[in-house]
Amino acid sequence: MGASLLPDLATQILIPVCGVIGIAFALFQWVLVSSVKMSAGGGRDAASKNGNTDYLIEEEEGVNDHSVVAKCAEIQNAISEGSTSFLFTMYKYVGIFMVAFAVLIFVFLGSVDGFSTSHQVCTYDATKMCKPALATAAFSTISFLLGAVTSVVSGFLGMKIATYANARTTLEARKGVGKAFIVAFRSGAVMGFLLAANGLVVLYITINLFKLYYGDDWGGLFEAITGYGLGGSSMALFGRVGGGIYTKAADVGADLVGKVERNIPEDDPRNPAVIADNVGDNVGDIAGMGSDLFGSYAESSCAALVVASISSFGINHEFTAMLYPLIISAVGILVCLITTLFATDFFEIKAVKEIEPALKKQLVISTVLMTVGIAVVSWVALPASFTIFNFGTQKDVTNWQLFLCVAVGLWAGLIIGFVTEYYTSNAYSPVQDVADSCRTGAATNVIFGLALGYKSVIIPIFAIAISIFVSFSFAAMYGIAVAALGMLSTIATAALVSLALFGAFVSRASITTVDVLTPKVFIGLIVGAMLPYWFSAMTMKSVGSAALKMVEEVRRQFNTIPGLMEGTAKPDYATCVKISTDASIKEMIPPGALVMLTPLIVGIFFGVETLSGVLAGSLVSGVQIAISASNTGGAWDNAKKYIEAGASDHARSLGPKGSDPHKAAVIGDTIGDPLKDTSGPSLNILIKLMAVESLVFAPFFATHGGLLFKI
Repeated sequence: MGASLLPDLATQILIPVCGVIGIAFALFQWVLVSSVKMSAGGGRDAASKNGNTDYLIEEEEGVNDHSVVAKCAEIQNAISEGSTSFLFTMYKYVGIFMVAFAVLIFVFLGSVDGFSTSHQVCTYDATKMCKPALATAAFSTISFLLGAVTSVVSGFLGMKIATYANARTTLEARKGVGKAFIVAFRSGAVMGFLLAANGLVVLYITINLFKLYYGDDWGGLFEAITGYGLGGSSMALFGRVGGGIYTKAADVGADLVGKVERNIPEDDPRNPAVIADNVGDNVGDIAGMGSDLFGSYAESSCAALVVASISSFGINHEFTAMLYPLIISAVGILVCLITTLFATDFFEIKAVKEIEPALKKQLVISTVLMTVGIAVVSWVALPASFTIFNFGTQKDVTNWQLFLCVAVGLWAGLIIGFVTEYYTSNAYSPVQDVADSCRTGAATNVIFGLALGYKSVIIPIFAIAISIFVSFSFAAMYGIAVAALGMLSTIATAALVSLALFGAFVSRASITTVDVLTPKVFIGLIVGAMLPYWFSAMTMKSVGSAALKMVEEVRRQFNTIPGLMEGTAKPDYATCVKISTDASIKEMIPPGALVMLTPLIVGIFFGVETLSGVLAGSLVSGVQIAISASNTGGAWDNAKKYIEAGASDHARSLGPKGSDPHKAAVIGDTIGDPLKDTSGPSLNILIKLMAVESLVFAPFFATHGGLLFKI
């Protein structure tokens, strides 16, 4: 077998140092963003770095710089205060859930061995004694709370940097697209690096602290660590669903009344729902996404660590090889640091049309550099050959095979990213065809958009399927887990993460095969395939109900506040903010309960075999609905923007704003809003969260589950 070239001491230094570098780089980017002062003197006549005249915003001639800055500061403060207020309100409710669920974890896992404090026979080696189940219950609870808190912090920090940078990006946009792009990119880098580095450092510290108690019982240690992924994903669910309902209720209300009925521009300050809409962008698209990305990272890492702990890495206590997933993440931080410099320092953006190609270059550069980094890590951090647990047996694997597993996930992610861009960018024919369909009204726009979404699933599913086949062939479920880590380097796609967690669950539950012809499994399979539809129905209806109230309020204000349309009176933003807040807090509970309670109910009453069917079914249907919904909504959004921009003869023939084709496009965009920003992204969390929850509770289900079949 042999040993890895990288000493354990070097691993102990490398991982935290890379994490600290990531945090330091994020803070440095924050300082650079802060250098854009909220003061006058930065108007269009100011010299820009690249001297271009491609402006991003429209403003009246002769506008005083001081009034522009003052207005930007006022709007920024309103958005920041609204976002912070909503998140704290949501966290109060989520905090109650977090404490209650932590108690549930401790009670259920502690009861596996009757709350005994005596050592127990090891699950995977009957010749050895391991730490008591009560210890696993306690440490799983702690790791759950750590994951939840880290997820909340990730989302909150993302929201704060977004609201801090928005006005600064606007002021820089008055000078030209180049400066605005740099500020926006750097502010995004702050969130990205803080999220990745914090997740890595907290997980690394947690492993080392737990190791002080568990000692050589690495199976128990990393079983307890799975709570970290559950905590992160639980908070992400509520952030995505709650934030998604908030932002889309405001967005739909603002668009239907403001743009369609009153024919005023998007984000016009006369629109009473505009502040709620912008607050929603931050709490849903930023804070929710931040928690979601952290959850994906935590879950894929935990899945890999669980399988590795019962493979030769854990059996032989090879610390460096055991932490291979964390080393990949650590090197990824360094790769992303270098890649960021290409966007902000090595290349210059001189026109709006250059932004999209620049971002694509970032993906390609990071993928190429990460491939080299993974090759080096696989060579120095892994033995030349080793064994991986494969449903009760040990499979012989080499370090180059594991490298290919990560690489195939990495490049599949790049392909999926490019395919997504092709189907949702108005630079390509699919979205242009959707825009053209608006000539004959909203109905044909909806038909073309739905067809586009369905078609956009084909290539990503093939890419995921190939990744699964290659990685499983080389390294069983561990190969899929590290392929998921590779894919997360470029795109949040939940399929591989969920499958890796599924593999860890069936391993922990001592299931050797999942036979779909068995009634127990098949009923789970068909019910699991239904769950994403049930969940989507809940979230879509929640957005619709909240949007209905928002539309009525916006109409009321336009009809009853004199001078509102003329701009001489100020709308009542606070009432619209309250409508979105109340609706999102109330409506996020039922879909959250569906996701969190399903594994518990199925596992307790029907057992691990039926639960394995539920997980497989929800994965197969959920990932395809998620891709379709997100791409359909994105296509409708960009079809509308294509008409509004009027950048080509074809686009101008469909416009201008206010034309019948444009109104049809706005309706399509409005329908697509909850698809791409609420249901679609939340489905990713559904399939991951149910899998990681099943993994955490696997010991309880294996011991006490299946009550109905025991009668």
